[in-house]
Amino acid sequence: MLAHKSFRLGEFKLSSGGKSDYYIDCRTTTLDAKGSRLTGQVFADEIRERGWKPQAIGGLTMGADPIVVAVSVVTGELHGFLVRKAEKQHGTGQRIEGFREKGARVVIVDDVCTTGASTVQAIEAAREFGFEIAGVMCLVEREEAKGRPSVEKAAAPAPFISIFTARDVRAEHTLQTDDTEPVVFAVAAACEICGRPAVTNVPGNRCAVHRS
Repeated sequence: MLAHKSFRLGEFKLSSGGKSDYYIDCRTTTLDAKGSRLTGQVFADEIRERGWKPQAIGGLTMGADPIVVAVSVVTGELHGFLVRKAEKQHGTGQRIEGFREKGARVVIVDDVCTTGASTVQAIEAAREFGFEIAGVMCLVEREEAKGRPSVEKAAAPAPFISIFTARDVRAEHTLQTDDTEPVVFAVAAACEICGRPAVTNVPGNRCAVHRS
């Protein structure tokens, strides 16, 4: 579902300021009716298998929002909390919304980890509030921009794990594209976009990366 709904090839500017030839918008999957249920289940299963036994899960709004709700609903026992990007300027002025029991064991979640900045913000805010972090999880890890080392350093001694990597999702996307789209192979041609060897001439000479 991530490969079909959330993965796109092209030229994209990332929130980190960098550029990439692909983009993963996990929310088109985590906010899908079936995708939400599956997201909640895969996170709940992983948490259970790791033996973390948290009281709640949470993360930085808004990438973590659908994951937090999905896991809470699927388990029926894990509470949820959301971390604002900054303290609100009215009411109680709090940054943590939802579950607020100091000293509780919690798991920090995120949808995509690139630089890890949003995950690190959530970790720091959770610890500042008084939570004990049992583990940190992301749905898709891009494996670039030194995201993992940054998150691992901030999370320590709690472990950081990813459910999928961007390579997993990209490989599945390629398989789905191969199975669903007719291909006319190009011979001795270069990609019109990047100059790499072309694998198709529909709609023009394109390499494996830019064929879609």
